[in-house]
Amino acid sequence: MNFDEGEIVASLREALGRFIEKEMPRSAVAEWDARNHFPRDVFKKLADLGVMGLTIPEDYGGVGRDIFATMVVIEELSRRSLAVSVPYIMAACYAGMNIEECGTEAQKREILPKIVTGDMLFAYGLTEPDAGADLASVKTRAERHGDVIRVNGAKRFCSGAGIADYIYTLVRTGPEAERHRNLSFVLIPPTAKGVTITKIEAMGMKGAATTDVSFDDVEVPIENLVGGEAAWNKGWPMLVGPGLDVEKLEVAAIGIGIARAALDDAWVYAQERRQFGRKIGEFQSIQHKLADMQTQIHAARLTLYHAAWLANQRRPCSSETSMAKLFATEVAKAAALECQTILGAYGYVKDFDAERYVRDALLMPIIGGSSAVQRGNIFKQAMAVR
Repeated sequence: MNFDEGEIVASLREALGRFIEKEMPRSAVAEWDARNHFPRDVFKKLADLGVMGLTIPEDYGGVGRDIFATMVVIEELSRRSLAVSVPYIMAACYAGMNIEECGTEAQKREILPKIVTGDMLFAYGLTEPDAGADLASVKTRAERHGDVIRVNGAKRFCSGAGIADYIYTLVRTGPEAERHRNLSFVLIPPTAKGVTITKIEAMGMKGAATTDVSFDDVEVPIENLVGGEAAWNKGWPMLVGPGLDVEKLEVAAIGIGIARAALDDAWVYAQERRQFGRKIGEFQSIQHKLADMQTQIHAARLTLYHAAWLANQRRPCSSETSMAKLFATEVAKAAALECQTILGAYGYVKDFDAERYVRDALLMPIIGGSSAVQRGNIFKQAMAVR
């Protein structure tokens, strides 16, 4: 196996580094976090780098599918701000990958070029008040009336619905008892009549605000059925296909970005802070904390990159993506808390980014399938081959 990232990825990291320092300074990031603000102008400038096209075929204006490079973008952006990295996922992954995998030709030609230019974002309308990990139990219902689809129901923890162009909505299109065989995906504009969006105040992940969404006799054209009319009741394979594996990797990449930021800040602080006449980085206890953080992050990145390579090759990788998501997000939480410990009281106040790292990192083992869900997936996959 070749562990060399190659010239293209190295150039990508360098370009992103320059972009982040210029367009995403720490002072601006702190303001976005405080206001729960999505910096759309910065997002559009990010699109000018061409990174939105990393999940889009060349026929639609992209540069071709490159899951590894996509994860690198998420990781680098997340080192500075989730207010930009999460909307990037909403564009390149939620919109780009799902439409490329599941959309009709007309949907691809309408939507994919807009993703490349930074003009299209999807929010995931999956979770409901009574359906979290058990998505086959969703109750939001869609009925067809001629060329119109009418939707009623509610979604919970629908992050970014307020800034999205479409909510990628999982709906029940048949009897509940048949579960997996009667699900579909519908594209619902947040501005459609009958859609109500209510912000949920959460600890972290500011910028793509977490929301509740309700649908009251919302009507959309049949053209908004993902995959076209032939995909009616075919939503489950769309949900559990490659997109779900990549979603786990997206969260893992966010976690690694947070962990790297926490390590960087802890390392700098340890070389600057003096106590008892010495830099605290000269104390062995601090050195060991930094060494452990460095080792855990390195291992998490290798786990993520291997799983991303498998996904890009379209090889079976459900177990590997679950391991990457589980390990990277737990490392993120541990690294953020360790950074806070090294900074002491300064790590607890909002004047330092360490406080935000903790708020953001605590969410990572929950979203995209909790750590318990990932452990269950890993166990089932292991049992299948033993």
